[in-house]
Amino acid sequence: MTDLDDKARAILRLNDKGGYTLPTHGLYPYQWNWDSAFAAWGFATFDNPRAWDELDTLMASQWPSGMVPHIIFHKVDPGYFPGPDVWGTGQTPPTSGITQPPVAATMARLVWEMDPDAGRDRLAALYPKLLAWHRWWHEVRCTHGPAAIVHPWESGRDNCPDWDIGMAGVDGSSVGPYTRRDTGHVDPDMRPTKEDYDRYITIVEFGRNCGWDDKTIVDEGPFLMSDPGTTFVLLRAHRDLAVLGQALGHDVSQIEEWAAALRSALPQIWNPALGAYDARNLRTGAFANVLGSGAFLAYLAGAGNTELDTQLMRVWDAVSYGIPSADPEAPSFHSRKYWRGPSWPFLNALLAIGFTENGRADLAERLRAETEMMLQKHGFWEYFDPLDAAPCGGADFTWTAAIWLTWARHKPDSEMKGAA
Repeated sequence: MTDLDDKARAILRLNDKGGYTLPTHGLYPYQWNWDSAFAAWGFATFDNPRAWDELDTLMASQWPSGMVPHIIFHKVDPGYFPGPDVWGTGQTPPTSGITQPPVAATMARLVWEMDPDAGRDRLAALYPKLLAWHRWWHEVRCTHGPAAIVHPWESGRDNCPDWDIGMAGVDGSSVGPYTRRDTGHVDPDMRPTKEDYDRYITIVEFGRNCGWDDKTIVDEGPFLMSDPGTTFVLLRAHRDLAVLGQALGHDVSQIEEWAAALRSALPQIWNPALGAYDARNLRTGAFANVLGSGAFLAYLAGAGNTELDTQLMRVWDAVSYGIPSADPEAPSFHSRKYWRGPSWPFLNALLAIGFTENGRADLAERLRAETEMMLQKHGFWEYFDPLDAAPCGGADFTWTAAIWLTWARHKPDSEMKGAA
């Protein structure tokens, strides 16, 4: 046991609000969808029942449609923007009206595999909700083939350059005055710009004005893009959900059909000019022509290839600490600005799972070691400058602490749970 182990567990306890976990105090005062899934993985290393509680609380706010919202406003915090009044979803407890990458089934499998006997009943209760969420993705957001997002926030990679072409078509000029909380907690230069935020709120207002009707948002909303990152997370999650379903004795042929359909759509997001998977504006058909970390999640879904390998090593070798969230050679690269360059430990962990499964233990260990160095140097921050490991974003961050406990601290002779 190390001092960092103790600190990581303490952060999960510090951010634990009883059944759900904040990403960090101040900056993110509510429950976030995919943050919560990673928190469950972290809790499972020392408190298995609490891990299942986290997943249960997340799925308890699932909409009747099957969608699981990206924020759950358990206790109103008036200082946060955009709060429940801006979203106007009418849910109890209040929630946002959009979702996030469906990593929960993958995390549920990792948690379950740590103690299958103890988790079987919890998994059995959770499974139908996960299945309904995956059905929603297939029926609502994969109608164009790959997984589509209707707001950059749905990607979990809010301001990455992938979305610039889609955001350019969003008119944010009519948004009224508002006060952001994030720039009061973090250096504004590390956060999305005001112009970005005006457009984000414009998209939210469209959803609210149409009553959060899925079809209207997809057909007429101001933003609709295919997201490689979400596509690969979903493709992997389909596989993990099928494994869980089989373990519970369910027929998983429908999940396998969803996965086959999604995999067959991958050529639609392959950009030969870029030599990589690429985001695509579904309103115009245009590629973003930007290489981002979402493309590399292909390895998590078993969809890598030699061309992507070349791009991966090019961008990785250009930095020193983990895989950057954007291409270091692109004009849009900013090493400390949220998703326009920094290295994110939780994303590194997902990529390492993919490398390991695809027979590249050397890449997985390089990534683990670089991530370990960042955390050893500075502790559990939200993200890091990939050039010098400078800590960025929020401190005492839940999913970074979780990644330490589950992956970053483990040497190569330690088996990574759930990697098989």
